[in-house]
Amino acid sequence: MLNHNTLEGLRSLRLPAMASGLLTQREQPDYSSLSFEERLGLLVDAELLQRQNRRLERVFKAAKLAAGASSEDVDFASARGLDKATFVSLVNSDWVEHHHNVIIVGPTGVGKTYLACALAHNAIQGGRSALYVRTPRLLNDLAVARGDGRIARMMASLARFDILILDDFLLRPFTNDQTADLLEVVEDRSAKSTIVTSQLPVNLWHEGLGDETVADATLDRLLERSHRFELVGESRRQRATASTTRSAKRSK
Repeated sequence: MLNHNTLEGLRSLRLPAMASGLLTQREQPDYSSLSFEERLGLLVDAELLQRQNRRLERVFKAAKLAAGASSEDVDFASARGLDKATFVSLVNSDWVEHHHNVIIVGPTGVGKTYLACALAHNAIQGGRSALYVRTPRLLNDLAVARGDGRIARMMASLARFDILILDDFLLRPFTNDQTADLLEVVEDRSAKSTIVTSQLPVNLWHEGLGDETVADATLDRLLERSHRFELVGESRRQRATASTTRSAKRSK
């Protein structure tokens, strides 16, 4: 019989996959033809794979990405101005290694958030970390944190992610305090990457940020090393709703 102490020892060492694999090897005669080193290698591989999967689960949960966003499912057929070659060049996440940013602008509903989350999804699978935030909520949270003394800790937390997605950027003009907070965020992330999505064209960002000096510094950091996508077209959500409505009418 398999030594009970060996199993308990593996579990106490937090090697559950190795313990489970050892039981499997003991119960299935096919493994008897393998050498000790081969069987041990299989156990180590199983443990490493389980740890990698658990890490991915934790990182994806922390990232709060849009559910199901994947670069493999990006629609390049729609006429929305998405350059396939440029987007595909970012899928391998080299841009994160070089601390580049990604800017995605366009009208509501054209898929900006999905594209941003798809890029982050690929980067996470490649071992990176990411966080999705809506910019208006982030600015509110920063203001609250500044008031109760948590601002330094919150800034440090934002700075540690390899990718920060700032969604719905400049839905409305920023106050001077909000622009100053944003500058601190992007300054702390000078060796990281940021993805920004906005309905507002980039040439209007400076005006929306208000304070001229702080706006200059902020945009210099966001736009200097950036890959840009300027999307066009009608809302994909509205088209999907209209299609569903038409289908429902035909089925009656």
